[in-house]
Amino acid sequence: MKKVVITGGSGLLGSAVIEEFIGNGYNVVNADIKHPKEALCKTVITDLTNLGEVYGVLAGADAVVHLAAIPVAYSHPNEVTFKNNVMSTYNILEAAGTLGIKKAVISSSESSYGICFSKQNLKPQYVPIDEEHPQLPEESYGLSKIVNEKTADMIHQRTGMQVVSFRLGNVISPEMYKNFPNFIHDPEQRKTILWSYIDTRDAATAYRLAIETDGLGSIALNIAADDTSMDIPSKQLMEICYPTVTDFRKELSSFESLLNNEKAKKLLNWKPVHQWRNYVKY
Repeated sequence: MKKVVITGGSGLLGSAVIEEFIGNGYNVVNADIKHPKEALCKTVITDLTNLGEVYGVLAGADAVVHLAAIPVAYSHPNEVTFKNNVMSTYNILEAAGTLGIKKAVISSSESSYGICFSKQNLKPQYVPIDEEHPQLPEESYGLSKIVNEKTADMIHQRTGMQVVSFRLGNVISPEMYKNFPNFIHDPEQRKTILWSYIDTRDAATAYRLAIETDGLGSIALNIAADDTSMDIPSKQLMEICYPTVTDFRKELSSFESLLNNEKAKKLLNWKPVHQWRNYVKY
């Protein structure tokens, strides 16, 4: 049985990822600064900014999934967010590479493209946004994600460890669908995330597949649902909120996601199956 260490397993996404790995026969350890509400596996209280503690918790692991982070901009002073997110990720990858662990998945973000928290009303240069879209953050959270992706490249270059960086859309757990009627008809809400979302269960499957897939090197992948979180067609959303954006990289005829997930679907043989429309009465 392969051992996987999942950092941040006590958080919003963590329980779904832990359940996915346990359900597929893995021995799972949760490394977090707090215990989860429900214990699904062993939890080791770990300060990921302490490299020695990271070596300790990763010893004997076959793979690591790194979810732990300050998850949003401006919830902490900028330097605190940057230091925590960059150093915890560096320590995870540094220790994993040195210990000979062959597979890692880290959590990047759509925020790295810069639109989410922009105070300058940054617009997408084209849609759907794919992994080649410029990353232009104005704050330390988005910047930390770019640095972490570069750290992944460096560790792969040095050790050969496969590191997949997931640029996650807005993470939604099943109980959060009850909030959708509050915004699905208002284009201004959620426009800075291009109305994206990803169900925790679909994200969890992607994390497992990224560990089980070989030959990926160091790569960043968008992880999003196939549709937007709105009951307004995607082309209409763009016309209302981003009328000056005219570069459409695919035809928009329905509720297509504006965060392009095609690369992840192809490389991981992954397909998101949970859509909010199947859970929300509206």
